[in-house]
Amino acid sequence: MDKKKPKFKVKSYRYFSEDFKKQKVHEINTKKITIREISVLYDIVPQVIYRWLRKYSGDQHNNVKTVVEMESESQKALFYKEQVSELERLIGQKQIEIEFMQKLIELASEELEVDIKKNYLPKLLNGSGKITKPISLL
Repeated sequence: MDKKKPKFKVKSYRYFSEDFKKQKVHEINTKKITIREISVLYDIVPQVIYRWLRKYSGDQHNNVKTVVEMESESQKALFYKEQVSELERLIGQKQIEIEFMQKLIELASEELEVDIKKNYLPKLLNGSGKITKPISLL
């Protein structure tokens, strides 16, 4: 039987000059060539080209994150913020009305010398049961 010997491949390293790297980064930034085209043309993995971009590109910053958001999402967020502020305003108005009514009942009770809060018996909502105590305002 014939045993095949494993073939070892000698790894060769290529070095690109600083000027070459800077030139390719400039071409990418000016949109003359794409990263993919450089990768295929010179048989370079895209990760190496991205490393060149980070190192030699003046307008790309390493720590800057770009947030891409659909316009409709920002419009929805703005709409909901406006709606929340409108509801908060309405709640504030209702609270003022409640406080006004409570003060009005308190003043009327003092003026009429009758405890309006105790003598007022609200109607039942579901209709079951009878109101045994009449409402007296005087």
